[in-house]
Amino acid sequence: MTTQASTLGMRKVGVIGAGTMGNGIAQVCAAAGLQVAMLDISDAAVERGLATIGGNLDRLIKKDKLAAADKPGILARIHGGTDYAVLKDADLVIEAATENLELKLRILRQIDELVGAECVIASNTSSISITQLAVVVRNPQRFIGMHFFNPVPVMGLLEVIRGLQTADETHAKAVAFAELVGKRAVSVKNAPGFAVNRILVPMINEAIFVLQEGLASAADIDTGMQLGCNHPIGPLALADLIGLDTLLAIMNVLYDGFNDSKYRPAPLLKEMVAAGRLGRKSGQGFFSY
Repeated sequence: MTTQASTLGMRKVGVIGAGTMGNGIAQVCAAAGLQVAMLDISDAAVERGLATIGGNLDRLIKKDKLAAADKPGILARIHGGTDYAVLKDADLVIEAATENLELKLRILRQIDELVGAECVIASNTSSISITQLAVVVRNPQRFIGMHFFNPVPVMGLLEVIRGLQTADETHAKAVAFAELVGKRAVSVKNAPGFAVNRILVPMINEAIFVLQEGLASAADIDTGMQLGCNHPIGPLALADLIGLDTLLAIMNVLYDGFNDSKYRPAPLLKEMVAAGRLGRKSGQGFFSY
């Protein structure tokens, strides 16, 4: 255990979800010296998550960003499973399930029933109200939003969102945790989409409107934003990376939360999701994979 983790009083982190975000969070926690319980609904989902982590570590080794000798220790600190009972001694539990309110509320109730009184409970939601999620936690002062960015091992940001009920101590622990796992924390008040996605997702949505209206091709839209605005990736390729279903969910949260037509999801986005063209994870989005 690292000295920093000991000072923070954090030894074990629970991560609910072994998908893209969950396994990334588990990886950075284990790399920081923390014990990690990564849970999902099936052993198969957990095994896929562990395999992804192994592949990520291999790529870091090839790029000389990780010593080969460190890989076994990182993997040994990640314990996969399906039984929430292992969370009882966790110091922090991060819910990283699909962006669905009812699902997250159900998971948070399960977490709250098992963890100790001092355990911080967090959600990796990218848009859902932290204040609303905190209501199902018996002590909502210990609840906070921790919005990681995809891919978690690469992206340096952790958006820390305070709900109305979040205590100063909980916020301080979240910021210290961000530093421990190598992320830069930015603190944001609770509001639909928080800060980053409130700016980013409507921009992507507008790019989809431009494509829908036939003003430019998908490739030219992305090239224009990369070369004209110095973006490392075009908005439509980024949409495919994030997942069009996730983008639609965030736009719906913004639209419902602000009751403002400027957040109306592009009809093409809705149609793509209805067709199952979700981006990289389905093999087809605005581009083919």
